[in-house]
Amino acid sequence: MSYFAELLVNGALTGLMYSLVALGIVLIYKSSGVPNLAQGAVVLIGAYVVWLLVAAGLPLLAAVPIACVVMFGFGLAVERLLLRRMVGQPIIMVVMLTLGLEIFLRGLGPGLLGAAPKSLDLGIDLSPIIVGDVFINRDYLYGGVIALLLIGASLLFFRTRLGTKLRAVSDDHVSSWAVGISVERAIGISWGLAAVAAVAAGTLWGSVQGVDWTLSALLFPAVAVVILGGVDSIVGVLVGGLLVGILGSVVPGYLDSLVGGGTRDVVTSLIILFTIMVRPYGIFGREDIERI
Repeated sequence: MSYFAELLVNGALTGLMYSLVALGIVLIYKSSGVPNLAQGAVVLIGAYVVWLLVAAGLPLLAAVPIACVVMFGFGLAVERLLLRRMVGQPIIMVVMLTLGLEIFLRGLGPGLLGAAPKSLDLGIDLSPIIVGDVFINRDYLYGGVIALLLIGASLLFFRTRLGTKLRAVSDDHVSSWAVGISVERAIGISWGLAAVAAVAAGTLWGSVQGVDWTLSALLFPAVAVVILGGVDSIVGVLVGGLLVGILGSVVPGYLDSLVGGGTRDVVTSLIILFTIMVRPYGIFGREDIERI
């Protein structure tokens, strides 16, 4: 029973850290209606920026805020140089653009800085927290708490005046233009906010597994979180992350020894497939019905 509890708790905390990656995807979609498949590589670049600043001698508490400013500017640049050129194009072309950006950034960072993993030490004690017979990973615990705080902040943000404008842009670009909302600026802000979330995700995951190209692979579980929870729901990010993390921990915990490993990705794939077939708009996503 203690083994199951350990898988459950650490899986839930891992899922919250997945939610931090997925948060960037939802922020962009909820703000602009653009499906973003580049968030994994943006997390990678955010982690590299933090590592470069720390390697330059800055303390971590200074490096992270500076990286957030840098990455917010990066998000604005992506909107200005790439997405603005796609206005009026089919949505599938916008999706392909973000996928191309993902592939480009995935190779750019390691290509410039080397493929060897970079260590990012957050000063977290490596010893686990022991509660009864359950061992809890400190990295995942702190990461889960930070993820909860940022998800809560995102919920509050969309209740503000600016957040309401961003949601209006997502609903209808033309109507937003008609009432004086700058659609281009709103989309740029959404990409900037997603890049800031990527800094947090990249820093936390970089401390766990090192900073290298594998951080971009977090896009896969993040997509599962978004599809399960709902692509336009921040609450769905939280619930979807918990479910993906728990299933991705408990099921491999019992099956890997029987089949030789590798069941985590299978579980994630099945979550995506079954959700799309049964409830394609996710648990908390908005169901839009269009008349043809």
